[in-house]
Amino acid sequence: MLWCDQPDDANYNRPVKAPFSKSHEKMKRDDGLYDVCLVMDWNVTARARNRGSAIFFHLIRPGYQPTEGCIAIHPRDMNRILPYLRKGTVVRVL
Repeated sequence: MLWCDQPDDANYNRPVKAPFSKSHEKMKRDDGLYDVCLVMDWNVTARARNRGSAIFFHLIRPGYQPTEGCIAIHPRDMNRILPYLRKGTVVRVL
């Protein structure tokens, strides 16, 4: 499972399957950061090229290292909120 982040590709800001030759992000990772990963609706529903690829809500790196523009929390905190999420749940970041 991959995520296309190549603005000039028809699959821009959409999940794609490997093999995929254009620029993409690997969603199945060895570091576990995306073991739980929500796709926030940033440039997803109303896609516009060059507005930036998806913002993911995922697990934080050890030592709380910064992300590359995503939102990340400790696995303990993710486990606390997961039971409250359903299809259609709106997650707002303030």
